[in-house]
Amino acid sequence: MTKLIPLKTVVLALLFVAASGRLPVSAKATSNGVWIDDRVEEMPGMEMGPFVRIDEETILTVDQAQSALISNDEGKSWQKHAVFTEADKYEIRPERAVLRTRQGTIILAFMNGKQRANWNWNQAISDSPGAQLPTCVIRSLDGGRTWQDLQTLHLEWTGAIRDMIQTKSGRVAFTSMMLQHNPGRHSVVTYSSQDEGKSWKRSNIIDLGGVGHHGGVTEATIEQLRDGRVWMLLRTNWKVFWEALSDTDGVYWRTIRPSSIDASSAPGLLKRLTSGRLVLVWNRYFPEGKTEFPLSGGDNQWSEVPVSNHRLELSIMFSADDGKTWSKPVVFARAAKGWIAYPYLFESGPGELWITTMQGGLRLKLAEKDFVKE
Repeated sequence: MTKLIPLKTVVLALLFVAASGRLPVSAKATSNGVWIDDRVEEMPGMEMGPFVRIDEETILTVDQAQSALISNDEGKSWQKHAVFTEADKYEIRPERAVLRTRQGTIILAFMNGKQRANWNWNQAISDSPGAQLPTCVIRSLDGGRTWQDLQTLHLEWTGAIRDMIQTKSGRVAFTSMMLQHNPGRHSVVTYSSQDEGKSWKRSNIIDLGGVGHHGGVTEATIEQLRDGRVWMLLRTNWKVFWEALSDTDGVYWRTIRPSSIDASSAPGLLKRLTSGRLVLVWNRYFPEGKTEFPLSGGDNQWSEVPVSNHRLELSIMFSADDGKTWSKPVVFARAAKGWIAYPYLFESGPGELWITTMQGGLRLKLAEKDFVKE
């Protein structure tokens, strides 16, 4: 008997071919019409993340209001716990980072949307003087049920907070941003703590110039290498991620240069897996198999140079030698239109990866073994 293809699948395929000029990566679509690799499974209804595991049975994330969400059934249901005692004064923006330290402290770094102020981009000066969106941190000592030690680390406009790690020495470090002026452009900073998030030290500011409300360097991801150095990949408008290296656990960034990883103007997510491999999820500069894409910017408003904002595809690759070489990038999600970007990545168990996105609403899981050769 011939198996009938659902009408929705046929329509989506036609739309994809019309938009991209090629067939989708596989004949499998998510509930919101994104094509995914056959090795990938959708997780409908899952929270966005980022996620941390508290113990073998418990996972934590946060929502965009004021709640910590705790699940004892792998994300099928969630219990809410208030993060703030003065809920009317705080709002957790979707660009955030959360970590459980080896001692069990939960640390949340976020931008406070309730204090967002003075964003008024002036095209005449390519700047927004006085723009404010603070970087804040708070921690929990009881697995996310209660929270304490709320701090504001800077008031300047924070474009995004993307990633947080704990190094071998126990230092916690997370990536943030700080808008610079005259002209307006973004810069990246990290904050680090040696006392489980009680106090924080700001790194040197990584300011590589640029002009525009999406100019400069932005939205970095971070991981420690086996030799002890901390490696950071920064979103840029310059066709590749730039990289920064620290031999002081992220306290100071001394080596800053272009990487060899092509990337659109969108953030990636880098993570060390239980296997020891590094994994990177990101949007490449051009769609797979193409050498062109409509460019944005170049007007000193978005950016000083024209740039690819390609976000129709998410790719994944793995490295067994700390980023010296990588497996061939695989497009595991592809859209006919719109954006699928701003990934979060969580290893829910050895080799099982949850990938969720802020843009495009992807909620996926895949197995490391299905994408790498032993």
